[in-house]
Amino acid sequence: ELVRQGEALKRTEQMVDKMDQDLKTSQRHINSIKSVWGGLVNYFKAKPPESKPEQNGTPEYYANSRLKEAMMSSKEQESKYQESHPNLRKLDNSDNDFSKADLVSSMQRDSYPKNQHLRAYHQKIDNNLDEMSSGLSRLKNLALGLQTEIDEQDDMLDRLTKKVETLDVNIKSTDKKVRQL
Repeated sequence: ELVRQGEALKRTEQMVDKMDQDLKTSQRHINSIKSVWGGLVNYFKAKPPESKPEQNGTPEYYANSRLKEAMMSSKEQESKYQESHPNLRKLDNSDNDFSKADLVSSMQRDSYPKNQHLRAYHQKIDNNLDEMSSGLSRLKNLALGLQTEIDEQDDMLDRLTKKVETLDVNIKSTDKKVRQL
């Protein structure tokens, strides 16, 4: 949603830049209509370049890389989680018991109790804690990415507000000049 809003802000900024360019063209026409001297000045004055809005100091919009990376890793971790979660994966009878506990290295076995069932439960708890840690890490990365995107869009909004205020003043000035004609 933030990426979509960022794209909408970018399009709005481009439209404001286009309006500013059109207003400058209107100013030239008003000067030509207003007096002969205004027409001569416009004739000898360089015509303002028709620039695309992307070239007016506003780069093409792309969501920040931190948010994209967080979204990509979140999708990858989500698919891994769905594959490993007992309620979300297809039933496979070969791994539904605690046979994975037998694959644990001897160094890890020393940290678990000697009882096989207790060891299996401890390992299961550790695995669940690892999954929770992975999920929290994913949430943290998403939150940091969202915060960065929000900061960038806040800067874009400030820039857009200044442009709109300037454009509003110029439009009022142009309207006043047209009414005087």
